[in-house]
Amino acid sequence: MANNTVAILRARMIAASPNLGTDENQDQWWLLGTSGCHLCDIAEQLLSQFQAVQPISYQHVDIAGFDESLMMEFATTIPVILTPSKRLNYPFSVLDFQQLLVAS
Repeated sequence: MANNTVAILRARMIAASPNLGTDENQDQWWLLGTSGCHLCDIAEQLLSQFQAVQPISYQHVDIAGFDESLMMEFATTIPVILTPSKRLNYPFSVLDFQQLLVAS
């Protein structure tokens, strides 16, 4: 997904959830999911494994807190990783995370 599209998407998410707009969160990866999503739990485990070898920080973002149009943007694709410039839909692996770093 193009950088511009991701930037617009992140801006929409910040508008819906202003706490995502902090300076600290600007460079973080966001793991989009919701409670009770077993694939989201797997994605979080993969991110933890990746953090053991690569010092990235991420924030878990629950899509249930968004308005319906924004929530539906992700409802059928979660878990989703949003970096400041890339979007990665599940399924993904630790190797895919490495590619995100290279591409950033």
